[in-house]
Amino acid sequence: MVDRLQTTWKGSIDDIGWLQRLPGSMGVQDRTQRFEQILELVCHGVHPLPDNLIYLLVPGLFSNHSPLYFVDTKVYFSKLGLTCHIAKIHSEAAVETNASVLKEYIEELHWGSGKQVAILGHSKGGVDAAAAVAMNWPSLKDKVAGLVLVQSPYGGSPIASDILREGQIADVQTRYLLELLIQKMVKGDLKALEDLTYKKRQNFLARYSLPRELPVVSFHTEISIAPKVFSTMSHIAHAELPWHLFNIETASNVVKNSMKVPVVVPLPALMAMCAKHIELRYKHKSDGLVARQDAEAPGSVVVRPDRKLDHGWMVYSVSNKTLGEPDASQVCEALLALLLETCKRTKAD
Repeated sequence: MVDRLQTTWKGSIDDIGWLQRLPGSMGVQDRTQRFEQILELVCHGVHPLPDNLIYLLVPGLFSNHSPLYFVDTKVYFSKLGLTCHIAKIHSEAAVETNASVLKEYIEELHWGSGKQVAILGHSKGGVDAAAAVAMNWPSLKDKVAGLVLVQSPYGGSPIASDILREGQIADVQTRYLLELLIQKMVKGDLKALEDLTYKKRQNFLARYSLPRELPVVSFHTEISIAPKVFSTMSHIAHAELPWHLFNIETASNVVKNSMKVPVVVPLPALMAMCAKHIELRYKHKSDGLVARQDAEAPGSVVVRPDRKLDHGWMVYSVSNKTLGEPDASQVCEALLALLLETCKRTKAD
């Protein structure tokens, strides 16, 4: 019991920012100012992305249950005459499982068009995409132009770690509840969440790190914890409910398969509470799920905007668009434009 208390009390205090403290870790280059300049141009109708690439968007955890995830961004890119795809992955699958799927998907896109693929992954989608490239670099190096990580727990997440840490109080009970939620209700794999813990990320990155020659942009934010945030409701997903809960004995298969209800929750409020937990317990800023230090891949170009954005903003920003503020589609365009600038500078060097 004493050991469990100590493990619980310690939490993630020694893990946040571990990548930056790793001996020999490559430094990052802050290009926030240049990103803001590109974003300003995009907002004024100047669109810098070329049409000689394929743009691949990789969504994050629970994206299979969100009706909004990246759809507006794909439509936005299509209107610009760009070829854009949303990766067809099971978002609740393990990282290495999705890495294998993405590798094949990237190869298919390249073989079908002869074009390189520029990848942008949000949250776990960035981790999945980075794993696909790192694990298969010899076969993908001529097919991938670069990678953008948006609010991705590249080094791990304190929230995932605090929930799933072995040896802490109620660890067995917590794991059982999560297995019930993820495996039974959303038909996923608990490893999808477990792979985002510090322990799993440390083990994975010891085996597969991103190649030095790959252009990478890391984008991360800090959430606002202003009082108004706690009253914001967002339609973030749909839930598929078992039809037998409704006691419909004679329902057709079509009816049984369509028992879906919209999930409308105060997502910004939940993120703000998580961010407050991270700040009070560990003295670190975050977007609600990912500490800012853990979202920076070593050797990458980093973007650290002052604008307060929570971790779920990429999903619901279009529906809750703030007048005069760039939305997720415009931010994605600016980030990919910055990535391509980084590609040119890398080749010139």
